[in-house]
Amino acid sequence: MLGQPVTARACANIALVKYWGKRDAVLNLPATGSLSLTLAALATQTTVTFDRALAQDELELDGFSARFADTARTSTFLELVRAAAGITMRARVASRNEFPTASGLASSASGYAALALAASKAAGLKLSERELSILARRGSGSAARSIYGGFVRMHAGDTSESAYAEPVTSSLVDRVRMVIAVVGGGAPKSHGSRDAMEHTAATSPYYRPWVELVPKDLDAALAALATGDLEALGTIAEANALAMHASAMAARPAVIYWQPATIAVHNEVRGLRACGVAAWATMDAGPHVKVLTTEEDAPTIAMRVKDIDGVTAVTISASGPAASIVPPA
Repeated sequence: MLGQPVTARACANIALVKYWGKRDAVLNLPATGSLSLTLAALATQTTVTFDRALAQDELELDGFSARFADTARTSTFLELVRAAAGITMRARVASRNEFPTASGLASSASGYAALALAASKAAGLKLSERELSILARRGSGSAARSIYGGFVRMHAGDTSESAYAEPVTSSLVDRVRMVIAVVGGGAPKSHGSRDAMEHTAATSPYYRPWVELVPKDLDAALAALATGDLEALGTIAEANALAMHASAMAARPAVIYWQPATIAVHNEVRGLRACGVAAWATMDAGPHVKVLTTEEDAPTIAMRVKDIDGVTAVTISASGPAASIVPPA
């Protein structure tokens, strides 16, 4: 019922074939398709209440009043919901991440997926999963994938309606684990993903080759999922992440997220793989390293990387669930 609080929970995802760059910044259309794994250990819970007494939207993030820029971005997103529902009421939004915010752990993906679900329900909308994915994309491109659990493919599409995510079935989903090595304490990153994408696209000589590479990597990764070939999937994921960061590093001036501990974790992963451990590194726009592996090998990897100087936390995550409504207490 309109005016009642609605709470939703969504998990962040890590892209195995990356989303890096937009075709249309206003509609948040990605330059390429992508492939991700939703992670159970990285969750956001968001409550939305539309209230006639409010003169403007309010945003509380992790227990504190949000910055003006974050509140304005949330309000812009809520305008999409209000327009679809035919209402004008402002909303109170309270969101809490169970992991560091804005540090390169995809908090915008889980945040806008949870917001899309909670706000649409609170406004009285009944959206399909595809419609929710399209809505979430308007807030954050990667949020389109966090509507779903497990492996998820994002379609670049030709229009706003054709740029959406959908789940990908694979026998690997129960076997895989992601070891998340947090570097530098999860401090906010110096380059926001959105600005860094735009800067890379505008100035990097490696950006166009990156865009041309992604469809080939995506096809190969989907084939690996279809056959249950984790080695092939991991090899593609690691190479694709390095290519994305190469394009960012070649921007002028360079966008560099890596810290010494980032390189040390990569070296450790390569050493473990040479010894027969299933381990492939990937990174998003931040210094943290996520290692794709199996349930059996995850503890070994976690033990080896946790003692690296500069690694401040290590988490092992299984595949996460789809975004969902949290029942009232």
